[in-house]
Amino acid sequence: MSPERIVADPESDPTATWALDPGRVRGLTSRAVVGDDAVHVTTVTPLSGAPLAALPQSTPRDVVRAVAQARAAQPGWAARTPRHRAAVLLRLHDLLLDRQSEILDIVQLETGKTRLSAYEEVADIALNCRWLARRGPRILSDRTYRGIVPVLTQVTQVQHPKGVVGVIAPWNFPLVLSLGDIMPALLAGNAVVVKPDNQTALTMLWAADLLAAAGLPDGVLQVVLGDGPGVGGAVVDAVDHICFTGSTPTGRVVGRQAGERLISASLELGGKNGAYVADDADLDRAAEALVRDCFNNTGQQCIGIERLVLHEAVAEAFLDRFVDRVRRLRLSAGLDFSGDIGALTSAAQLAKITAHVENAVEHGAVVLAGGRPRPDIGPWFFEPTVLDRVTPEAACYAGETFGPVVSVYRVSSDAEALALVNEGDMGLNAAVWTSNLHRGRRLARQVVAGTVSVNEAYLTTWGSSAAPMGGRRASGVGRRHGREGILRFTESQSVAVQRVMGMGVLYGQGPERFAKTFTVLLKAARATRFPWP
Repeated sequence: MSPERIVADPESDPTATWALDPGRVRGLTSRAVVGDDAVHVTTVTPLSGAPLAALPQSTPRDVVRAVAQARAAQPGWAARTPRHRAAVLLRLHDLLLDRQSEILDIVQLETGKTRLSAYEEVADIALNCRWLARRGPRILSDRTYRGIVPVLTQVTQVQHPKGVVGVIAPWNFPLVLSLGDIMPALLAGNAVVVKPDNQTALTMLWAADLLAAAGLPDGVLQVVLGDGPGVGGAVVDAVDHICFTGSTPTGRVVGRQAGERLISASLELGGKNGAYVADDADLDRAAEALVRDCFNNTGQQCIGIERLVLHEAVAEAFLDRFVDRVRRLRLSAGLDFSGDIGALTSAAQLAKITAHVENAVEHGAVVLAGGRPRPDIGPWFFEPTVLDRVTPEAACYAGETFGPVVSVYRVSSDAEALALVNEGDMGLNAAVWTSNLHRGRRLARQVVAGTVSVNEAYLTTWGSSAAPMGGRRASGVGRRHGREGILRFTESQSVAVQRVMGMGVLYGQGPERFAKTFTVLLKAARATRFPWP
């Protein structure tokens, strides 16, 4: 299907009361595992409120069928070499870049985000495709170690796929936070059952189409559609490893459910992320980058900055620069690169953001920029908002807002800044701004967060595909990206081979003599630094 057919044209197409061509939607939803009598739900685009897609809904019984199909296809996929599996990812890389205009439209229509934010998803997946395909086979290769008897014992570590991996993907980054887990799981030899959020299901279905075009065998990837508690819970109940990205409360539910089954889980959860602007920071550079850090994806990103911690010596000068840039941000509902801020993705998001701002003002906060819904642009638009003098009683002080709202706090020292950045029970992401790189590294190590950027926005850590990414404390369990992001989808097996002489030579001396002989060997190894075992 050509890119021109994806978006309905109200001037020439009678189906254009829908934001997407219904024929194209039916083609995409045919990939989902659903029953013949499936109930349908209608999604709408946040950009205009127009109906977007009628989505058939899976049931828990459909999930069982999807997992069975994935389990049947998995051994054949796992039998292929890692390099063969990597070749599929490289073809996915090429197809994604060649057909990006299609998915940019779909992502924008489903999420309401700007074209640039949608493109960042495409770029992220392309980066990870390439890194996984080039580095992954080596990471998955066998590793050998010295055994208990030097030379005579050889131990090999083998990585086996988990089997069937479940992915429960959120709506805020529908391409990155679905394919970002699916790709390393596939590379490791697993089959995958994915449940996207209904609001962004078309993005995942389009990606499944693309993987098939890239050469992924039938059955290896299954897509189910439906609600979180029913369909998502059924996925957790049936797979061998679960990946979940979403809120901390729901993550706790998924974690408990996985624990009951004794399966492993990767959980990336909420964040209340802080950025510290020190007294020696480059204020122009910091202001420019922090606008992106706070308001990219309309603030609907778990790694976005929600707390600006400013050294009092530079607070006013920084705010002059920062607030001026925020006020100049352009809100847009266009399917082009004209806008800086897109829509919130749902009415629930708009209600929450509005409530957080109103609550903060009721408790003494001062609005420096924004603070209002913008129904003149679209149903769920909200101005990028800067709040000063937020008190601990405000809901947005400790609670994750997950929208285009940032709060400002002033401190008089690095120690005070660290205490504020580390306050609370989350620990996903943070940033430090200082002209002294030694100071920046020192402060970063004291931040309780899975990732910390020094003198740049989140893109430096998130975009570094070789480096692990994930949360601490209530912000999650496990890591995506890098070596850890691949090996989480495998089970390690140690195979020890004893050559020539067995351990019976030692045990045959009798218990007491064995203990004495082995003690001598242990002391000798310690004294000589002999690499044993």
